Amino acid sequence: MSEIPNCPQCNSEYVYEDGNMYVCPECANEWLKEGEALTVDDATTVKDSNGNVLHDGDSVAVIKDLKIKGSSSVVKVGTKVKNIRLVEGDHNIDCKIDGIGAIQLKSEFVKKV
Repeated sequence: MSEIPNCPQCNSEYVYEDGNMYVCPECANEWLKEGEALTVDDATTVKDSNGNVLHDGDSVAVIKDLKIKGSSSVVKVGTKVKNIRLVEGDHNIDCKIDGIGAIQLKSEFVKKV
């Protein structure tokens, strides 16, 4: 029986086989057993709550009230955010909101406007 390699992207040891591919449950990286990387679901592709692909400079609207960690402020539903910047990580949108300042948002809580 062959040994399953660690994930080449995040080095997770929880990789599993799925047909002729390896899948990492922690970072969602998928690659062929032969070592050829898949580009279909690139890690840099960021999608909003409706599945629309987001790009740097897009405008989005918040779809639910979001509490700001370490503050009593709240980003209200419907707040429009212009000129977003996509970044790596769990909170993958960098933006500035009037009255609050620079924050990071998760793409699952916004929709493209």
